Amino acid sequence: MSRPPGPARADPSPAGSCPWKSSRPPAMTSRASSHREPGHRPAARMHTGARPRRGMHVTASIDRVWTVPNVLSLARLVLAIAVFVMIEREAHLAAFVGFVIAASTDWIDGWYARRFGQVSRVGRIFDPLVDKVLVCGAAILVTAADGPIRPWMAVVIVVRELVVTAIRAEMERSGRDFSAGPAGKLKMVLQCVAIALVLAERAGVGDLLPQWFATAEVAAWTAWAAVVATAWSGVEYVVAARALLRDGAGDSTHAT
Repeated sequence: MSRPPGPARADPSPAGSCPWKSSRPPAMTSRASSHREPGHRPAARMHTGARPRRGMHVTASIDRVWTVPNVLSLARLVLAIAVFVMIEREAHLAAFVGFVIAASTDWIDGWYARRFGQVSRVGRIFDPLVDKVLVCGAAILVTAADGPIRPWMAVVIVVRELVVTAIRAEMERSGRDFSAGPAGKLKMVLQCVAIALVLAERAGVGDLLPQWFATAEVAAWTAWAAVVATAWSGVEYVVAARALLRDGAGDSTHAT
């Protein structure tokens, strides 16, 4: 005698209890997987970040222009023009003080940019350009046939600065750093000291110094040292830049 059919047995593997025993994987409903579904539109808040990020980029670019070092460089340019006027009008003491202050800001803005992370591409171009305006303009105005800085010395300084400026423009255009190196910094120091000593002599400041310290002699020796450093560093940077452009190797070269 056959047994009556009993109640149908329940599926031992319902989708909700043992998904690993099911022949078909359960649908994934987590937030992470829903983002991977075809045709899924991400939440609106994920889209709102794109426009503010572009705005932040523009703001950062503006901030990189109007940094403290760049403002100091701009102030140095204005002061350099004032120094040129003072030299022309033979206001020697005012020209001496103004030149010393202007030359000092070159060290201050460089230190500030490195110390507080405000080195920018604009600063790498604008700062040395202002230095060249200050040094070349003052060197031309204080030259004398019988003075510590001779006219031909000023020509050497100006030609070297023009050549290095052209090289820097090409390096920066190609994305390479062409900031100041040891030879360029030494050249800048010697140039500024020589010009400052000439202005000090004209202003009569040398009379306040010890007798063993002859401002004219020190200015003459410093001027010769500045010319040698100017020519040497110029040749060094031309050779380095030529090799860099020819081989396309290296990330940075130094100049000022």
